[in-house]
Amino acid sequence: MTILLIRHGETDGNASRIIQHPETPLNARGRAQATKVAIKISEERNVEAVLSSDYRRAQETALEISEKMKIPPTFIDSLRERNFGDLRGKSYDEIGDVDLFAEDFVPPGGESWAKFRERVELAWQNITERKKDLRGTLVIVTHGLFIRSLIERTLHIGKGLTYDELIVENTSITCVTGTPPWEVTVLANTDHLDQKTGEGGIV
Repeated sequence: MTILLIRHGETDGNASRIIQHPETPLNARGRAQATKVAIKISEERNVEAVLSSDYRRAQETALEISEKMKIPPTFIDSLRERNFGDLRGKSYDEIGDVDLFAEDFVPPGGESWAKFRERVELAWQNITERKKDLRGTLVIVTHGLFIRSLIERTLHIGKGLTYDELIVENTSITCVTGTPPWEVTVLANTDHLDQKTGEGGIV
């Protein structure tokens, strides 16, 4: 019994380091990544349900996985990326010296860290409730900061898994045990990909 946390495939916004709008689609590389992670999961897991953020890049990734598994996905707004409000559509260079990830930074028209983390925690509670009804694997397709928040604040890192600077790359797989204390047994793994993607934008 496991929960898989999957970050969506690459977009042009990731590649260009642009803070993305909800409707941003996967690019060609991202679609290829989605296919590869779908094959990987279908070959190794007995997937019983697929939940996904309703942002387009996550939807497209989830649909690729669902097609392989012959299971329709469920789209949920609580699995969205942190809302950067008026900064969406701007490049990191345009923003300049603003630290998007500073604890006290609140993007205009967007979510504070506190609000975002509160949403992530509530979403995790709903995910674990959903898992109680399943015997197979539950796949969650979501976003980089969402997964990082869970890893850093909610989940327990399994024995032998360490990191200095965590990068949750596009279509990385993080595997979590399906019962408390929610131990991470695979951390942001991208072995199914031919090339790493960590230098692009995270949001």
